[in-house]
Amino acid sequence: MAGIYVHIPFCKSRCIYCGFYSTVQLNLCKPYINAVCKEMHMRKEYIKGEKFSTVYIGGGTPSTLNGEELETLFCNMFEVFDISDNAEITMECNPNDIDVHFIKTLKRLPVNRISIGAQTFSDKRLRFIHRRHSAEEVYNAVKLLRSAGYNNLSIDLMFGFPGETLNEWLTDIDKALSLNVEHISAYSLMYEEGTCLYKMLENGEVKEIDEELSLSMYNALVSKLTTNGYEHYEISNFARPGYRSRHNSSYWQQVRYIGLGAAAHSFDLKSRQWNISEINKYISEINKGNVPMEREELDSNTIFNDIITTSLRTCEGINLNYISNKLGEDYKNNILENADRYIKEGLVKISNDHLKLTKDGIYVSDAIMSNLMIV
Repeated sequence: MAGIYVHIPFCKSRCIYCGFYSTVQLNLCKPYINAVCKEMHMRKEYIKGEKFSTVYIGGGTPSTLNGEELETLFCNMFEVFDISDNAEITMECNPNDIDVHFIKTLKRLPVNRISIGAQTFSDKRLRFIHRRHSAEEVYNAVKLLRSAGYNNLSIDLMFGFPGETLNEWLTDIDKALSLNVEHISAYSLMYEEGTCLYKMLENGEVKEIDEELSLSMYNALVSKLTTNGYEHYEISNFARPGYRSRHNSSYWQQVRYIGLGAAAHSFDLKSRQWNISEINKYISEINKGNVPMEREELDSNTIFNDIITTSLRTCEGINLNYISNKLGEDYKNNILENADRYIKEGLVKISNDHLKLTKDGIYVSDAIMSNLMIV
């Protein structure tokens, strides 16, 4: 099985923390979707002989598209690709896009999983990061989706806002739990270079929370969600039993996928490629019959490093037998040798031929991954 990712870069407004490629040029929605459909036909042989078991429509804000644009996208996708009957088909949505009219559009589409960008239940913090929805609209969106029969919902949360207290974060977690959604992704607020938030930090307008508070917030997140029946299956992801994100899991399990649209990445086990991050040039080149992308052939060391940085994030960890079978026994020995110090320190463990992070290891996972990789 393989996956399909479609990048929809449109946003009605830009969030101050966002480092993903996006644009507010909404007049380009229709020509962009037409270009993405052309790219599908041009690249239909990228992954041969496999059914596609997951589809993810991400962004940007895919819910900014109108019904005609979304139907065009999915009609072409199902015409070009062999998508399995039980495929997980996810679409990211902004809470205040989800109204009765939008639900009617959704019901005409094969989407069966909705990811809602809640971020926080504080209207003050939502205004700070320039989100265009309110906390109340998150509740309304979930209610509408449930009424329409959607039973696989995910919400995104953020913690570590400037000035945020542990109690405020605990309140956000409790409000998220009250929604009883199937999946929760939670991330620390990041100050990515090139974003408005990063400039605010440089100018002294905001201050990052300290490391100890951030750790306490993460501990509280894990404790509350696992106590309430969520499986902590990846560092930042929690799911009710049977509701892991199948698409995102494929990234962590070295499954092939095709990425369509500006800035989208693809992976065929042997190489990675990525489309240019400029919408006008993307549309222009596609209309000329060219896919504007760069490509990287993967050698054994790069594949090994990719496995370290993806698989170790998951609760299953790194399959050591997979390492030896795919890359050779030397790679397995290398990882065991470098992991020995972390095993002795109780930061990683080996169970059923899988190398896994312990609870303490999660907090220093970046350092562990870095030291296990081949430079």
